[in-house]
Amino acid sequence: MLAAYAARIDAEAPLTALEVGELPEPATPEDWVTVEVRASSLNHHDLWSLRGVGLGAEALPMILGCDAAGLYEGRRVLVHAVIGEGADETLDPKRSLLSEKWPGTLAERVRVPARNVIDIPDGISFADAACLPTAWLTAYRMLTTRGRLPEGGSVLVQGAGGGVATAAIVLAKALGARVYATSRSEDKRAQAEALGAVALEPGARLPERVDVVIETVGAATIDHSIKCTAPGGRIVVSGSTSGHLATVDLRRVFFLQQEIVGSTMGTREELAALLQLVADRGIRPVIDSVFPFAEARKAFERLESGDVFGKIVLEH
Repeated sequence: MLAAYAARIDAEAPLTALEVGELPEPATPEDWVTVEVRASSLNHHDLWSLRGVGLGAEALPMILGCDAAGLYEGRRVLVHAVIGEGADETLDPKRSLLSEKWPGTLAERVRVPARNVIDIPDGISFADAACLPTAWLTAYRMLTTRGRLPEGGSVLVQGAGGGVATAAIVLAKALGARVYATSRSEDKRAQAEALGAVALEPGARLPERVDVVIETVGAATIDHSIKCTAPGGRIVVSGSTSGHLATVDLRRVFFLQQEIVGSTMGTREELAALLQLVADRGIRPVIDSVFPFAEARKAFERLESGDVFGKIVLEH
């Protein structure tokens, strides 16, 4: 089976640990189902795995990838990447993502629990669907379940360009919000404006304090996020690409009764709701580039470059 996998761990040069080639069919529980992958997409999680974050040497070789869409028993299906138990599997202490304990989606086939496949509505391509299970689901949960975005509310998205940030702009607009987005890149600010956001340089003063901040940057932007949040508003954190050790002015947090809320991935039910929202509103994910699966290494090189706006898709 052709797959893109972590053959080694290399914290300093992660792409040296990436291999694209044939692997034996992985062993998985008998009651799981097999999806024939037609499209998959990359996430920074894949680069972290190659660095050894959340992936130990004892699990190698490990097929990478969390996102995939394909065929199961003739049905067009989307794969939910969170493996866990309970009403909210993201809160299961033993939860994992595909490519951590179980082989991931960057292969010809992927095996998952039967409940982790969701039918894709007509009109949504495999490539578009494959963008949703990680970055788009994360953004959806941040805005809705965790951020509790009010009707007609306002949102600040820090660090436009990444998969979660780009998804948050599109989804917040679809949910009727006023959206602001920051980026150091003039090109990415222009792209954010094309999606309907008011684009600003990092640290710039907003025209208003917002109800929800989408925070994936971390140390470099958290102070600005707190200053931009309205009384009673929420700063929803799902990443820390600039560093996870940050100084927070607690006086502003308690005086304005702000909430700093963590958020990780999303549930199967949230993914199904997101998929239906995409279908109903005619939303299409922002795709940076599409590569044939045989060129997976080139796709990883583009992801690592950081010069990306939207999702990178592999077609099988």
